[in-house]
Amino acid sequence: MIMSAHAAGSCVKKTVEEGIVSMAINLHGRHFLTLKDFTKREIEFLLDLSLTLKEKKRIRASRPLMRGRNVALIFEKASTRTRCAFTVAAIDEGAHPEYLGKNDIHLGGKEDTKDTARVLGRMFDGIQFRGFKHSTVEELAKYAGVPVWNGLTDDYHPTQILADMLTIREHLGELKGKKLVFMGDTRNNMGNSLMIGCCKLGLHYVACGHESLFPREDLVAECKKIAAESSSGGAVSLISDPKKAVEGADVIYTDVWYSMGEEDKAAERKALLSSYQVNMDLLGATGKKDTIFMHCLPAYKGNEVTEDVFEHPNSVVFDEAENRMHTIKAVMVATIGDI
Repeated sequence: MIMSAHAAGSCVKKTVEEGIVSMAINLHGRHFLTLKDFTKREIEFLLDLSLTLKEKKRIRASRPLMRGRNVALIFEKASTRTRCAFTVAAIDEGAHPEYLGKNDIHLGGKEDTKDTARVLGRMFDGIQFRGFKHSTVEELAKYAGVPVWNGLTDDYHPTQILADMLTIREHLGELKGKKLVFMGDTRNNMGNSLMIGCCKLGLHYVACGHESLFPREDLVAECKKIAAESSSGGAVSLISDPKKAVEGADVIYTDVWYSMGEEDKAAERKALLSSYQVNMDLLGATGKKDTIFMHCLPAYKGNEVTEDVFEHPNSVVFDEAENRMHTIKAVMVATIGDI
């Protein structure tokens, strides 16, 4: 029997939706503050769910998994990818996202964080926070009574790492055994979170930058312990020589040399990190033709990366940006959705 295109499409949609339910690991009600809180299998589940939801969106499968949910999106810092990803992801799955900018609510001003958390927790099904102090998102999680998701703090950026790992998997086929070199200010929130993610999932993480900007010793030790205990095959190296660091690299990753709120350090960072710019010479030093370039964006082209590398065929920065939406959707669906 030949199946009509409409019927075939309906079967594909049904299969995708059934697959979401069948793969589920129970993360309902969990906070998402740092990948340290999740096992290797739980992170892999979120990546698998992200791919399934990505396919669900592509084929326009209709059953929303967060129908009737309301999510609060708190932003102390400006945002393009995080704000748009949470907004579109919520709407795609039938939820209502409410943007709350720093001048819209009393968080940390007229009202204690714990009081704001208890108010929002009675009105919303989940809360996203993007801001400065990691202690703020921890306090929100302590008092809200609903899942709280970290959209970025000064210490960690876990939703970005999910998008990064999904992108690496899509382009290189697997994660375990791959070598990722993070170039620049390796003690920033991206460096911290990439190191955790690599150790959880079996990648060799190399922090490459000026020694004064190496990650905290206690976090390095914790990540090495994570890799050992999980038997993932993950590893951590700290290397100050950029050419040595990128030998055999599967991924070269960089970020801005100074983050939001650190603009006064621009000249100092440029002086420390100019030799760590990702340029064509450095990309060629990997000795591999298929090394991919990644950046969490926005990029200050001419500083941490050159225009020709940014636009190179091996640059996957916009696949990475799109995957913010699919992985953020997976986090919300897994923690407050109907699976």
